[in-house]
Amino acid sequence: MKDELTAYSFIDHTADFGIRVSGDDAEALFENAAGALWELLADPDLVGDVSVLELDVSGWDYSDLMFNWLRELLYLWTGKAWLGKGVSVTVISETLLSARIWGEYYHPDRHRLLNDIKAVTYHQLVVEQRPEGGWACQVIFDV
Repeated sequence: MKDELTAYSFIDHTADFGIRVSGDDAEALFENAAGALWELLADPDLVGDVSVLELDVSGWDYSDLMFNWLRELLYLWTGKAWLGKGVSVTVISETLLSARIWGEYYHPDRHRLLNDIKAVTYHQLVVEQRPEGGWACQVIFDV
C-alpha cells in the first residue's frame, strides 16, 4: 500500500534510444551503425544519394572510434542538415576510420524526420569482436 505522505512517484520517461549492431567484420559493424543512426533520424526510403562526402575519424580504441564516428555523422545532420543514405568504410583500424558516405541535404517537402537525437553517449557503449566470429556493439543516444 502506498504511503499517503510520500513526496514522490515514479513515471515512465523515455529519454534515450539504444541500438545493438552486428557485422561480419569491423567495416560492416561501422557501416551498419551508420545505417541504424540514419534510420532513426529520417525515413531512409525518402533520402537520395545525391552527394558524396569523405570522412576521417580517429579514436583511442574501437569504442571511442564508434563514439566519434556516430558523433560526426550526427553532426552532419544537426550542423549541416545533411542526411545519410549509404556508407563504405575504406580504411579501419582500432584508432582510425576512413569512409565514403552518400546522401543529401534535407528538403522539408520531401524528407520525413522521425526522431530528434541530441547526442551519442558513452553510457553502456560497447564494441567487441565476438569469440565465435563477427563484431557487435551497443550504443545509447540521448534524445
